[in-house]
Amino acid sequence: MIRYIALLALVISSLAVPVSAQPPAIITEVRKVIGQNDFAGGEKLIAGYRAQSGITPELLAAMSWMARGSLAAKQFDAAERYANDTYKLATPLLAKRAMDAEAHLPIAIGAAIEVLAQVDGQRGARSEAVTFLRRELAKYKGTSIEMRIQKNVNLLSLEGTVAPALDLSDYIGTKPPALDRLKGKVVLLFFWAHWCADCKAQAPILADLAAKYRDQGFVVVAPTQRYGYVAAGKDAAPDEEKRYIDQVRQASYPALEAHAVPLSEANHLRYGVSTTPTLVLVDRAGIVRLYNPGKMTLAQLDPLIEKTLGSASR
Repeated sequence: MIRYIALLALVISSLAVPVSAQPPAIITEVRKVIGQNDFAGGEKLIAGYRAQSGITPELLAAMSWMARGSLAAKQFDAAERYANDTYKLATPLLAKRAMDAEAHLPIAIGAAIEVLAQVDGQRGARSEAVTFLRRELAKYKGTSIEMRIQKNVNLLSLEGTVAPALDLSDYIGTKPPALDRLKGKVVLLFFWAHWCADCKAQAPILADLAAKYRDQGFVVVAPTQRYGYVAAGKDAAPDEEKRYIDQVRQASYPALEAHAVPLSEANHLRYGVSTTPTLVLVDRAGIVRLYNPGKMTLAQLDPLIEKTLGSASR
């Protein structure tokens, strides 16, 4: 159940987060009425835009918000319908352009895939949902929605399985240990990004937990990756960005400075980190006990860590 709560919380919170700095009017207007639970109003806006402008990536992104809003409202039949319509209308556009030729088409298709899988999961068809997601993952490998699809695979299937190995070929600070070498300890993987405000807000909570449970075998590992830019969105070469990430780590995460920081896009792909922070709790036997895209409070994390530390896998 935790994985579904996590997804619905992400959908609800995303209604207040801009898709881009200045989203097109149709997207802004549809999101506004969804926030008021006015789905009929959203349908009218979409119908009017479609009659005037036809099927555009912006229209499809707006439709995908209807799907996400319906999922958050637990209107699963409507969510499935909106997601199916978005996906079917988007497919012909991919015959004319690459997935990432502009910003809105990948948002629309990624959201449609996410909603279709999560609706199946809510209906108890989890294995079917994972099969669907893995098929879509193969289809869209190498595009901007790969991480998002992997995130949803993990939401439905990662808990209770062995934690995937980390790529440790590059890192910042202390050389990271392999997860296999950390068996016998409880590990919290804190996936973060140098531009992420929520990650900075999460850091003091993790520092408190690390201090509280260090003597009981609790370890924090903080993977991150390069994004191709530094402060103010300035393009940066890999070495320059690595130095910048280290500066951010020292300035914004001083209490976590001693913790290992693997630096690899492969880790974010493997763990489906399309949302930062993403928190993954691994027990003493190397089994994932929590997969949570998004930040968590001390009140949420503390009892989970305490329970995992005291589990029979010691």
